[in-house]
Amino acid sequence: METATNKAWELARCFGLGTALLVLALGSALAQTGNLETHTTIRRHRVAVPDQPAEITEAENAIQTNDFAGAEALLKKALEKDPKNYQAWFDLGFVENRLGRTTDSIHAYRQAVAAKPDVFESNLNLGLMLARQNSPEAEQFLRTAATLKPTDHVEEGQARAWLSLGRVIEGRNPAGALDAYQKAAALTPKDPEPHLSAGLLRERRKDFSGAEADYKQVLALAPQSSDAVIGLTNLYMKSGRVAEAEPLLRQLVGQRPDDADLHVQLGRVLAAQQKNDDAIAEFETALKLVPNDEDAQRELADLYGSSGKQDKAETAFRTLLQKNPKDAALHRGLGQALLRQKKFPDAQQEFLTAVQLKSDWPDVYVDLAVAASENQNYPLTIKALDQRAKFQPEMPALCYFFRASAYDHLRAFKEAATDYHLFLEGANGKYPDQEWQARHRLIAIEPKKR
Repeated sequence: METATNKAWELARCFGLGTALLVLALGSALAQTGNLETHTTIRRHRVAVPDQPAEITEAENAIQTNDFAGAEALLKKALEKDPKNYQAWFDLGFVENRLGRTTDSIHAYRQAVAAKPDVFESNLNLGLMLARQNSPEAEQFLRTAATLKPTDHVEEGQARAWLSLGRVIEGRNPAGALDAYQKAAALTPKDPEPHLSAGLLRERRKDFSGAEADYKQVLALAPQSSDAVIGLTNLYMKSGRVAEAEPLLRQLVGQRPDDADLHVQLGRVLAAQQKNDDAIAEFETALKLVPNDEDAQRELADLYGSSGKQDKAETAFRTLLQKNPKDAALHRGLGQALLRQKKFPDAQQEFLTAVQLKSDWPDVYVDLAVAASENQNYPLTIKALDQRAKFQPEMPALCYFFRASAYDHLRAFKEAATDYHLFLEGANGKYPDQEWQARHRLIAIEPKKR
């Protein structure tokens, strides 16, 4: 199988720039599209250069055999003889990076730029190394690189500089980043990467129509781009166009059945359309592929609960709580699964734990009130609803019914009557059984008018 390093050596031929350099990623990583990632530095492939110091030639031979320590010693020896040899500094920057010495690598690239400021590759690599350190200086060198001309494959090199610049300035200058992505796309019209970066940025800025256009352009160039499909389906879901997302994902899942992220995304789309059984199947498939995906585990547990599979929901939430015992949301999820199974004492305990962990969660107080009422713990029912009212003064009509019923059982008929009336005012026929009960209890507990 072809390794990333071998691929990088092959790609080096695309950057034939004069002296002995190669292409190698900072993390030896390649993008899915086959193009180099943003943080990929470049080196030139071997050619004969008249009067090149012997130490540099030997160093580049050592680099080709991954003898970076040997190359370092040779390059430093060359620099002792000629401290302003930009080629030696450039090679040393590469070597120090490969040895994991980021600070030394940046220093060497700075010296290469200082010795010869108009070299595209030196400015690009220095900018990329600084970007890895989140240094604002990265912008300066990447912008300079974008204005310089690579020795070979000019469009690809300049596009990489613009793309890298865009990613560096996204946070503080999104408009400038989009302009950089457009320049990169114009230089390499068959490369989907600039469109994908632009789409992700537009989506974050809530420019959904622009993001949609970019994602569609990515798919036109790279039909199997899972990033573009996921981005596009996210947009469809946000805009209520869920049905449009499903066929895209199904097609891609068919092409890449071992991609857990795609199964999760398809599961979400199906769940949004209330196709719960199909959604559960997708999440279960994803978890077979990546068993420790906690986000998928949580979503599946919720789906079990909303689909009436309470025993599975209970098991899933208990498993999650073993690793996250102080997660209020998980305790609430387990409590709801128990409540639906009429395991009222256990449900009440889970809701109590949830509000102890997150005391300002109004909805859980409602859950607690329901469980307490089923357990005939009427003082706790009232207390839970009173706590809820501290965070959301406007209570749903049904809350008044539970509080009225609790007061009624405690024979606090005046308070019960008040809450029964409040319930009936807000119910408007939505709870016919409870409304019938409230009216009849009012007949029984309110003083008779003479």
